[in-house]
Amino acid sequence: MSAHVTARIDLGALAHNVRVLKARTDGRKLMVVVKADAYGHGLVKCGQAAVNAGADYLGVALLEEAVALREGNVPGPILAWLNTPNDRFAECIARDIDLGVNSVATLKGISNAAYSVDRIARVHVKVDTGLNRNGVTLADLPELILALSKAEAEGTIKVVGVMSHFAYADEPSNSTIADQIAEFKTAVDLLEAANFELEVKHLANSAATLALPETYFNMVRPGVAAYGVSPGEEVGAATDFDLKPVMTLCAPIALLKKVPAGTGVSYAHQYHTTADTTLALIPAGYADGVPRSATNNGPVLVGGEIRKVAGRVCMDQFVLDVGDLDVQLGDEVVLFGDPERGEPSVEDWAVAAGTISYEIITRIGPRVHREFINNSW
Repeated sequence: MSAHVTARIDLGALAHNVRVLKARTDGRKLMVVVKADAYGHGLVKCGQAAVNAGADYLGVALLEEAVALREGNVPGPILAWLNTPNDRFAECIARDIDLGVNSVATLKGISNAAYSVDRIARVHVKVDTGLNRNGVTLADLPELILALSKAEAEGTIKVVGVMSHFAYADEPSNSTIADQIAEFKTAVDLLEAANFELEVKHLANSAATLALPETYFNMVRPGVAAYGVSPGEEVGAATDFDLKPVMTLCAPIALLKKVPAGTGVSYAHQYHTTADTTLALIPAGYADGVPRSATNNGPVLVGGEIRKVAGRVCMDQFVLDVGDLDVQLGDEVVLFGDPERGEPSVEDWAVAAGTISYEIITRIGPRVHREFINNSW
């Protein structure tokens, strides 16, 4: 298939990373987070690969993501935790999808949906331990526990898990981590004192899974690390943990042209050539997920060398100044991939764009062709 830009997804690398993360946690269960189209890598294919590699659970934010996994025939436990009181609960409950509950109002919506499909909804209590985002606070947890007990007695729900999110896990030395662990333990104690049988207790994200064993409880919940990307500089490089990059983003050279010294390149002439040179047009732009903020800075492997984007990143294209490199029309350039092959990394692009690695991979657009390789099934 011809494509202007391709995200090559190595499912073998994903499977390797899942096994590495699972081995790291001494027998705990492993939930692989596949929200946001598996961080831009392809929801159903990556979900299936993760399950095949030994993931015990898949996690998503939105209920529609969970439904898409089931419609793609991905088996095993799935949790969707970000919902609204009138969300697609009935569809999820009918498909054996676990749901996050963060309030009495959300619980009411889940209970009503469970009754409508004559099924018991499996729920994970989402506790706010200090991120102050989604979740029930410890102050409001007793009220929710009363409502959960009533709903469980009525046969509409079963509490099977408890979860929370860190505010600073990518900074393992941050003092808030101990406070959040303590609050999470308090929530667990309150739920268990109410006689809920908690199958899973999960707090550790990618950074915590890699750097904070005290956060493991009986399940960990990594996301970006499963795709071979470091969650933060303080945690360390992905290679420090034997994690392999899963995505390689590449595109062909669409045009080569010779220009003289002093030529302004791309919109507003943010780049000028310093000598007679050759410009290479690359048909990938911010509509594909290439950050506009990487203008004059994004690293690209071309002709065996790393060259930076020359001029402004446009909606559909950008330019490279390739000088006298031996390149031909149609040659593939690599925006990011595996540093062990001499390619720029996702982290390199995050630095170049002044953002985080998560944003680089999740912003890869739907018109980018996903090519899946090393598929084991």
